[in-house]
Amino acid sequence: MTRLEDRRLLVQELDSAQRCGARLDLACEEAGLSVRTLQRWKAEGSVLRDDGRPGAVRPKPAHALTQEERAKVLQTANDARFGELPPARIVPMLADEGVYLASESTFVRVCATMASRSAVARRSSDALRPAEHAYRDPPWAGLVLGHDLFAGDSGRSLVPPVPDPRSPSRKIIGWEVHDSDVAEHAAHLVRRTALAEGIARLADKPVLHGDNGATLKATTVLAMLHWLGIKPSYSRPRVSDDNAYAEALFRTAKYRPEFPAGGFADLEASRQWARRFVDWYNVEHRHSGIRYVSPAQRHDGEDHAILAARDAVWRRPASATGPLVRARRATGRPSAP
Repeated sequence: MTRLEDRRLLVQELDSAQRCGARLDLACEEAGLSVRTLQRWKAEGSVLRDDGRPGAVRPKPAHALTQEERAKVLQTANDARFGELPPARIVPMLADEGVYLASESTFVRVCATMASRSAVARRSSDALRPAEHAYRDPPWAGLVLGHDLFAGDSGRSLVPPVPDPRSPSRKIIGWEVHDSDVAEHAAHLVRRTALAEGIARLADKPVLHGDNGATLKATTVLAMLHWLGIKPSYSRPRVSDDNAYAEALFRTAKYRPEFPAGGFADLEASRQWARRFVDWYNVEHRHSGIRYVSPAQRHDGEDHAILAARDAVWRRPASATGPLVRARRATGRPSAP
């Protein structure tokens, strides 16, 4: 949108250039303006009056939210249980309860318009991270077997998991925390998790992907994997993020508000925190990579029914004669079985 003063100046300069012998199309091109726009300005008298678009009276959309509905959206966004969730997770969670208030973009727009807390309009995970996050090598070693089929990472950092061997559900199906990083712990965790998940009955055995550390390459671990029929796989040398699922899980864990910035006091404290985190991650967390269902729901095959129910809520008529309620994001739609 060009201001009135700029329009008048452009018209004067172009008229002057044309009187001096310059071609109008070349002069307009130099000014970053099309000849058609210049002609329209002169024909409509736009050089004498300001642009009318900002002050134009526009009809109110038929499906616009009422003041009561906007207040309900704002109240929901500021509810305690949604305090640390973005609208992308709020809308699917409400749909699971059979409730549709507004789309994700409407949540953001209403919160911004009503001058709500800026964290609702654009909640960033950085806001949940402690101001000073100083990493300290804790007095325990977190044995991690991570995502997508199997993935593994062991080291002195976080707790961690053995996700789903049958589909990328992101569920943590096995975890342990020890005060030493030895192959015996890794072999025990792999064996216990494989027996609990019935991997021996699977026709297609999973692959255990891990880092290039000595623990997962030890003879004890390799013998256990061979006995279970699991093929080992390792990250490429000097590729720190080759295990993307495990790295994503680490970030989710470290950005949790209750994660201690200064490390854990002892081994028991780290195990208690890991237990709470695994319960939250598997049951309560709505994972964006699996259409905002929990990893446990995806692991148990409940996600298709949940997504179908959400779609029914979003397609439900808002009133007897009103338009269909449709979600604007495709991430929550049911996936093909």
